[in-house]
Amino acid sequence: MLEAFVTWIVDIVHHWGYLGLFVMSFLESTFTPIPSEVTLIPAGYLIHQQKMHIVPVVLACSSGTMAGSWFTYWFAQHFGKRFIIRYGKYFLFPESKLSWVENYFVKHGKLSVFTGRLVPGVRHVISFPAGLANMPLSRFLWFTFAGSTIWMIILLTLGYFIGENQELIKQYVLIIKLGALAAVPVVGGFYWWRSHRNRARDLKVVPAAEQE
Repeated sequence: MLEAFVTWIVDIVHHWGYLGLFVMSFLESTFTPIPSEVTLIPAGYLIHQQKMHIVPVVLACSSGTMAGSWFTYWFAQHFGKRFIIRYGKYFLFPESKLSWVENYFVKHGKLSVFTGRLVPGVRHVISFPAGLANMPLSRFLWFTFAGSTIWMIILLTLGYFIGENQELIKQYVLIIKLGALAAVPVVGGFYWWRSHRNRARDLKVVPAAEQE
């Protein structure tokens, strides 16, 4: 069943070309459970075979990802609270958690969106809480672009070099996913250290300014 689905995705990419990449990237950035590797790895291999060109591939995938992420953000921003109030309890997300999400994204929205784009499973849904918390759109789009571009380059490179070896791809995809999960606390630690340093610096500046 899964192999047939993957084959169908590859056929869409092959026959629809760059439009297929855009559509698949758009869907993958919404709630549709399409793993990005089933789109980007074949695209990398098609680049290797010179059946596609890297610049339009990157543009199609990036624009599809950004459009899908923005759509989910927009939906959450306009309809998310009503959805949570009515159906949240069925997804283990009661209405009482709304204020917590809003406060968290005010403080850590940048980190959450950036690292969320690197974590399988989370990348499909991270745009929803960002929209729910009304994260500034420009900030949301920038960190979505940064995180998704890193992930895209990794998978396109993997497809370019070993796209025809399915067994090797499975091994490397697992390693990449584990590496992404391991990188999250590292990025989070750096973010905390930088925030703590900036806060300490601000505390030193304020008393000096008051003395004047």
